[in-house]
Amino acid sequence: MTTARSVPAADGVPLHVELDGTHDAPVTVVLVHGWSLDRRSWRPVARSLAAGPSPVRVVRHDHRGHGRSAAVDPATMTIDQLADDLAAVVSAAAPTGPLVLAGHSMGGMTLMALAERHPDVVARAAGIALVATASGGLAERPFGLTPPAAAVYRRVQGRIAATRAWARRERLADPRLIAPAMRWLLLGTQPSAEARRITFETVGACRPLTVSGFQPTLQAHERDAALTAFADIPTVVLVGSRDRLTPVRSARRIVDALPSAELTIFPEAGHMLPLERVSGVAGRIAALATAAAAGQARQRRTA
Repeated sequence: MTTARSVPAADGVPLHVELDGTHDAPVTVVLVHGWSLDRRSWRPVARSLAAGPSPVRVVRHDHRGHGRSAAVDPATMTIDQLADDLAAVVSAAAPTGPLVLAGHSMGGMTLMALAERHPDVVARAAGIALVATASGGLAERPFGLTPPAAAVYRRVQGRIAATRAWARRERLADPRLIAPAMRWLLLGTQPSAEARRITFETVGACRPLTVSGFQPTLQAHERDAALTAFADIPTVVLVGSRDRLTPVRSARRIVDALPSAELTIFPEAGHMLPLERVSGVAGRIAALATAAAAGQARQRRTA
């Protein structure tokens, strides 16, 4: 059963949080979603984890400006702020016990910023999953575009985002209208009906100001050095072979900076790994949680 609550960020912004699984489980898995998505992008993985043989507690929240969390001024739309928000969510929803932290896309970048800004939270982590994400280089080739095409995209997008119509709209677009473009951009070959539906619905429902507001912080994201905080934590790096936003080279860059991490490339999958490869992603997160629970049990026996 899923329960919901509101958690205030440090600056008072209400953040929507949902909890799944066993309330008193020994390990809490925190699933952090990506840019222009919301907690629903992790729903199939959360469902799989909650129904698995090892009891876990799963926490999912909507980033500020996303989903059911409050709309905010674009000035607060930074990855650093998302790390502060995540720390507030963990403090309220999982104040004690070991954590497994999993971040998809901008969610993975949030975990890197969390390591910089809230090392006390990362110190509780018994596992890290960096899913279809990057430690930097996003300004070079956004959406896989060549540099000249990327420059044209930035100019056009900037003009659109500066219009009143863009700022006034509550939703980005009708999911049916954006479906062809989003399938090309975000999904690999043969995505399931559920993967398509959740992808199109979450992106379509995103506030336009959220889409444009987070672009500068994504382009400025350079956190190779932050990855060293995960060196002694079991870490998996997952990527789809057809990911256009954070391609395989981005995953390899993470592993180059964090040699202890285990890299998995999912053939024919795109950027939406938590929806396209539910069992594979959930299985790797569950393995981290199981190892964390076993470690906690050993500590209790030797205490």
